[in-house]
This record gives sequence, C-alpha cells and structure tokens, in this order.
Amino acid sequence: MRIAVEDLTVTLAGRAVVAGVHLVAKEGEIAGLVGPNGSGKSSLLRTVYRHLRPSGGRVLLAGRELSDLTPAQSARHIAALPQERGGDFELTVREVVAMGRTPYKRAFAADDAEDRRVVAEALGRVGMAAASARRFAQLSGGERQRVLLARALAQQPDVLVLDEPTNHLDVRHQVELLALLREQRRTTLVALHDLNAAASVCDRLHVLHRGALVASGEPRDVLTPELLAEVFGVRAAVVDHPLTGDPLIAFDHRTPAPGPAPAPMAAEAGPEA
Repeated sequence: MRIAVEDLTVTLAGRAVVAGVHLVAKEGEIAGLVGPNGSGKSSLLRTVYRHLRPSGGRVLLAGRELSDLTPAQSARHIAALPQERGGDFELTVREVVAMGRTPYKRAFAADDAEDRRVVAEALGRVGMAAASARRFAQLSGGERQRVLLARALAQQPDVLVLDEPTNHLDVRHQVELLALLREQRRTTLVALHDLNAAASVCDRLHVLHRGALVASGEPRDVLTPELLAEVFGVRAAVVDHPLTGDPLIAFDHRTPAPGPAPAPMAAEAGPEA
C-alpha cells in the first residue's frame, strides 16, 4: 500500500519543524528518512502514525487522506515503532505483543486462535518466542525493542513506520532486524541514523535538513560526498561494499568538513509517482 506525504508542515511551539515536505513510499518499498538531529524526521513520522496533527499539507494512504479514517481503521493499515517507548509494562512479553491485535477486536474480547497464531509468529520472527512468559519490565533495552517490533508485526499492517528501530540493539540483532525488514517487503517508512544501514536496507532515501527535504532518490544517487559535507558536515568517501556491492560510506574521523553546516538546499517539487 502506497503512502505519500504532500506539502507537509508541522509546527511545534510556534516553530515549523517540518516545512512543506513531499515524499513517498511506494507499495512494498522501504523508504528511509535520514538527516542530522533536529532535522524533522521524528516529527514527520509522528504525523504518519497520527501522534501529531500537521499544521499544513496531508498524508495519503493509497490515495486516501489519513485524516478521513478513524483511529481503528488507520491502525489496521499502519503500525508504528516510535522512539518514545512509554513506561514499563506490567505485562508479559506475549501480552504486550497481543496488544497489536487490538484494532481487530471488540472491546474486552478474548484472544482467539487466530490471535494466538499471529502473536506466536511475530515473536518467532524477532527471536523472542522463548521469552513469551517473561515480564516486559525485566527485559533489556534491546529485548524490549524486539518485542515492540513484534507487536507492530502482530498488527498485520500494510505500512510499517519505524523511528530508529536499531536503537539499543547489538550488531547481530541490528543485522537481523534490517534483514527482516527486507524480507517483509512491506511498505516501510523508517528513520535511521546509521547511513550505511540506510544505504543497505532502503530502496529510496529522503534527506531532511532543518525541516526541509533536500534530496530524494536511490541511496547511491543521494549519498554523495558533496551531500554528506553539506548536510552532515563530514568528510567522507563513498565506495562499493566489498560483500554486498551497496554504497559504503567511509568517514574521515580525523578531519571535519570545512565551514559551518549550510542552509538547506532547495527541496524537490513533489513526490515521485
């Protein structure tokens, strides 16, 4: 299912943190949001999973305005893994993941066989099946992250919205999670700090800087040394990964890019078809 953001503006405390952004994730595509801290990535994602209301523009789900759907309807199509994880749940791992089935159930309805099957499958996919009876509050940060991803998968959404999903994960589980996203082939909008991970997993990248969209396209076309210097303020070379052939960014950790970070480059006119 295709999701598009059109001329989106988000204002917080009287300041536009996202300003006139157009972008798209096509059906089955992984679209990545990258940019420095404070560039507007999380605020944009929060409008997609309806935690924030935009002050201008709109979000379209398969051509339909998201604001026309009820919260329950949109929850059947869009599942989110936000950065803000909430407090400790006094629930078991299985109970937390079962919360993903809420959009399909009547109030206070018990889990049925299909719910149990979906929850078990989601836990298995993130490698947490053996922990189903443990208390969520007793888990490590990385384990919690995987359980919350399982909850999103149990929602069986058409679109996944993930804000820094590799936070708190060790290298092995980062690799497994990114491989899982590729395997899903589900429309995904994901914010990532790790540019090499973004280059590896994403079909398309959207670069945000100071609330504006400054570049969109395939990772190889977007992640150029010039853009990395202008937007991120770093010196880097972009080479082919020796194992995968994906773009690999080799950062110069000794010499910063000269000069201060500039104002945003002009945003593109609109989303691709």
